[in-house]
Amino acid sequence: MNANTMKSNFFAMLMGLIIATTCGCDNTLGPRLKILDDVIQSAVETNQIPGAVLLTTREGKVILHRAYGFADPLTQVPMQPNTLFRICSQTKAITATAAMVCWEKGLLGLDDPVAKYIPAFESIGILDSLMADSTFTSTPAENALTIRHLMTHTSGIPYGEIGDPRYEKLYTKHDVTDLFPRDMRSTLDNAERIGQLALAHEPGSQWTYSLGLDVLVAVIEVASAQPYTEFVESEIFEPLGMDDTYFVVPESDQSRVANVMERTPDGSSWQTHQHPDYTIEYPMHAEWPLCSGGAGLTSSASDYAKFLQMYLGRGATDEVRILEEATVDSIMTDNTRGILSGPWEQGLAFGVKSDAPGAGRFFWSGYFNTQYYADPATQEVVVLMKQTYGLDADTTSTAFNALLWN
Repeated sequence: MNANTMKSNFFAMLMGLIIATTCGCDNTLGPRLKILDDVIQSAVETNQIPGAVLLTTREGKVILHRAYGFADPLTQVPMQPNTLFRICSQTKAITATAAMVCWEKGLLGLDDPVAKYIPAFESIGILDSLMADSTFTSTPAENALTIRHLMTHTSGIPYGEIGDPRYEKLYTKHDVTDLFPRDMRSTLDNAERIGQLALAHEPGSQWTYSLGLDVLVAVIEVASAQPYTEFVESEIFEPLGMDDTYFVVPESDQSRVANVMERTPDGSSWQTHQHPDYTIEYPMHAEWPLCSGGAGLTSSASDYAKFLQMYLGRGATDEVRILEEATVDSIMTDNTRGILSGPWEQGLAFGVKSDAPGAGRFFWSGYFNTQYYADPATQEVVVLMKQTYGLDADTTSTAFNALLWN
């Protein structure tokens, strides 16, 4: 069999693995979503991505729930509509929602100092000088670091590797985990290590993509006097029927977790993503107690759509209320007092589109190439799940962003 025949047979098999469960048809989808569906199918067919799951709903009804390609191209496990994904920064909105549940219960105040809950932050200052050996000096902060700062990326606690190179050095020197769990430390242990460092800027003065949601988990644990996993399960996951959302995936469901893929060095095929500072196996380690509030959850497209639908329902579903309507209004308003200038604003849980068309759409994405938005005006949810790292080009992300911003 020659190479061209092999390639042709491979793509024929691949297209045969595009599994569709649809409520509605292409006409129901409408032209905008049909374009996204076509782009995903083409991207899988041309081996641009290994696979994906797309879920779209309108007014609470599923319009399309489709799986494409492979969950693991190395073993040729097909993608399924209920495949589980490391949702990474899509975790942030869930953590912020948990904080607002605490706020409604009177367990914390949005403008409370973080130090009220984690005393290690009492004297945290502003980074002044970073030495060659990663020791540092700081100057006193003028303003207290607050819960609201943690939620709005204005805390001055940057990510390291994916953010500020100075903090990559600081976190390595002082053994701070800034992405995924990797050892026996607790969330509070890690937050207290951050509290011994320094902020990149005065709290509330700048928007800096932030590790603050990880610190927020420790605050919630102190405020609620509960382990975070128990709190978020009882207050959000169980009421919403989010049965596929976990910090640690049960052994019985681990076969459903998609593999994180990256290109081989020559770009011709796929390999499992490897990283010197973390393992993608973190959802399988029950002995690692840290709950990364900014990046640690694993979930399915349908579970995340349930969460977004609750927000489209102004804090409620037909069965349960999670937040009061007024709380949802507060979450969706600009909470950075105009720090950002552009087509979107920073709410307490989401980015919120401020410009037409589609003003009011709320959105975010994840490190391993997951994306979502929901539109209160059209009552539409779009969730696109993939598990890739470091792709130079991904037409599916481009098509998704065209939907979001236009």
